[in-house]
Amino acid sequence: VIGPTAPTTYPARFTSHTKKIIIKKKPSTWPPTHTPSPPSLQILNHRYSAVTSTLVDTPFLHPHLFSLPILFQTFPSIKRRRLLLLPSRAFTVDLSNHIVQDAGATLLVVAGAYVLVSGFDNLTQRHIIEQISTSTDARYFAALVPLLNCARLLVHGLSLVTNEDLIKSVTREGKPEELLRGPLYYVLMLILSTVLFWRESPIGVVSLSMMCGGDGIADIMGRRFGIHKIPYNKHKSWAGSISMFTVGFLISTGMLYYFSIFGYYELNWALTIERVATVALVATLVESLPTKGGLDDNISVPLVSMVTAYLSFGFQP
Repeated sequence: VIGPTAPTTYPARFTSHTKKIIIKKKPSTWPPTHTPSPPSLQILNHRYSAVTSTLVDTPFLHPHLFSLPILFQTFPSIKRRRLLLLPSRAFTVDLSNHIVQDAGATLLVVAGAYVLVSGFDNLTQRHIIEQISTSTDARYFAALVPLLNCARLLVHGLSLVTNEDLIKSVTREGKPEELLRGPLYYVLMLILSTVLFWRESPIGVVSLSMMCGGDGIADIMGRRFGIHKIPYNKHKSWAGSISMFTVGFLISTGMLYYFSIFGYYELNWALTIERVATVALVATLVESLPTKGGLDDNISVPLVSMVTAYLSFGFQP
């Protein structure tokens, strides 16, 4: 009843109904859950969720770093929305990626070698030091470098001195006795090739290129992409063998060209390419043989490369 004639008391039925409404009424909250958001706020919510859906899943970014924390309190559903405009890892870099690490290490080594050679060139131009000696006795002084490394491997391999960093860097299982096998054979082949062939013969250049470059890349590529195995050796892969042949051939050819620039070799390049390809093929076949537990690759690969290169190029003492 509305108007001045409205009674001062209400019927019992109306009063009880009013009491029920009051009892059921919940405390006021903000924002009201039943009130729809205005269009402008809906657009903001829609656009902001595209960014927050990425920020919530990104390890080093947190939404509270930004200046819109109220939206997270007002609209909790934003956290659950996933509008995939950007990938969840768009702003992250996986530094544990081995390819990135290997590429970075390669760049550092190349840069260091370039700085070292440039430094010696600068000292030579200023007549502070003389150029590399052309004496045949220079090979023995050059062999001192791998000889010192050989002594170092022996000391640590026999556990006379402990160096965990050295063991982890050149061994596969982290055992000191591993230093007395593959790494030691590697250094011994360097000494042998340096003393026997030095710079006068392409045999040493080709054999070391196949051992250092070809065999080295075969292990890396075989571990990364060695899905398809060679039929006669399940421990070797097509990826490793193809990489060894290709990289060994390219490095050998490049090193021979480098030495020929300085006049150490006069080569017929048509025949040289055929001879280097033959050496690379034979070395790759030997490396792929099932010799697990037998002759180490750091011995078999350089030795067979020396023999094949000797038959191809001839010995030039």
